[in-house]
Amino acid sequence: MIHRIITGVMMACAALAAQAQDDTTPPQNVQLQKQEIARGEPARWTQPDRTSAEQARTLRKEIGAALAEAKQACKQAAAAERSACLKEAQDTYQADMAKVPQLVAGK
Repeated sequence: MIHRIITGVMMACAALAAQAQDDTTPPQNVQLQKQEIARGEPARWTQPDRTSAEQARTLRKEIGAALAEAKQACKQAAAAERSACLKEAQDTYQADMAKVPQLVAGK
């Protein structure tokens, strides 16, 4: 179930990114990603979350990142569409965050 939601969020982000002409990764995230890649693959990338708290934290982080990317894509949209795009992104974020406890409990 979690994989379906994450996949859905990723697909939505990909669709928004495809709609935008430029990269939608927020600048602060680009810098952090470059720093992490320079240090090599961290062990946390290959270690699964063991506790419910870890799983919830990871989900919240991924949902937050999806929101940041969606907002970046909305900023690149036409002015007439921007407000609706941002509202949809925020609504999706809130709906996904509300599902975190259910997703963690369902594992």
